[in-house]
Amino acid sequence: MSEKVSIGDRVVAAGFAAGWTLVPLLPQRPTAAVFRFLADRVWSRRGKSVRRLESNLARVTGLPADSPELRELSRAGMRSYFRYFHEIFRLPSMDRGEIVRRTHVIGAEHVHDNVAAGRGVVLALPHMGNWDQAGAWLVGVGHPFTTVAERLKPESLFRRYVAFREGLGMEVLPLTGGDGHNFGTLASRVRKGGVVCLPAERDLTKSGIEVTFFGATTKYPAGPPLLAVQTGAALLPATVYFVGDDWGIHIHPELPVPAEGSRQEKVAAVAQGLADVFEKGISEHPEDWHMLQRLWLDDLEPR
Repeated sequence: MSEKVSIGDRVVAAGFAAGWTLVPLLPQRPTAAVFRFLADRVWSRRGKSVRRLESNLARVTGLPADSPELRELSRAGMRSYFRYFHEIFRLPSMDRGEIVRRTHVIGAEHVHDNVAAGRGVVLALPHMGNWDQAGAWLVGVGHPFTTVAERLKPESLFRRYVAFREGLGMEVLPLTGGDGHNFGTLASRVRKGGVVCLPAERDLTKSGIEVTFFGATTKYPAGPPLLAVQTGAALLPATVYFVGDDWGIHIHPELPVPAEGSRQEKVAAVAQGLADVFEKGISEHPEDWHMLQRLWLDDLEPR
C-alpha cells in the first residue's frame, strides 16, 4: 500500500533537501540572518505552534500568558528553534575538531569514566538546543552511540534525517516500522558497555510513565529509566543549550535506581528523577527548549 503524502509534507521534504544541499555552500553569517528573519516572521504571525510554545513556556516560567516578557521569550525560542535547523544543514560539512572545540561541556567525566570502566551509559535529553550537534560532539570525543528517531513523513524526509545522523556517526533505529526489537537492541548495546542517547521528556508511545513536571502531570518515555533498571547502565540526564555562537552541554550525575520496590515502582521513581533534573535545566535555558507540541495531560484533547 503506497504512502499517502500531503502537499505540505512534500514541500517540507523539498525544503530539507534544499537545505542540506545549498546551505553548506553559502556563507554562514548571511544564512544565519535569513533563518533569524524566518523565525521572526513565523513568530509575528502567532500561529498554532507559537501559541503552544508560549503556553508551555508560561508553565515553565510562571509568566502571565499575555505578558510582553512571555512574547519576547517565545521570540527567542523561535530564533533558537530555527537556529537548530540552520545548524543541522551545516553540520555534515563542519570540521569535527571545530565541533568539539566549540562545545562547552559540564560533566563529561560521567560518560568517560563509566565507558572506561566497561559500563554502559544511557544519556537522556529533553528537546533542547541542538541535540544533533551534541551527538556530533559525543562521537567526536570517542563515543559513537545508538539512538531512536521518530518516523517522519514523507518517508524520503525520514531517510534523509537518518542518513544525516548516520553521517555524524550515530546508529539510528526507527521508533516505528522497524523490526520491533528496539528495546532489546538498546539493552544489548549498553550491556556491552556502549552508549545510548534518547529523547526523554515527550512520550510518543502508549506506554509512558506519569511524572510531575513543572507542577502538572505529563508522561515521560519508559525507555530510558527501564534501560537503567533492567541493565544496570548509568542513566545520565543531559541538557543542551546555546552559548553565544557555540554550544553547551550539561551532563548531570547518574540518577540512582532505588534498591527496593517492584520494577514498575523503580522505573516510576527514576522517571520522576529525570523530570526533576530537566526542570532545572529547562528553567536555566527556557528559550532553548523547543517544545511546540502539547505536553501536559490537561492540555491534551480528550480521546
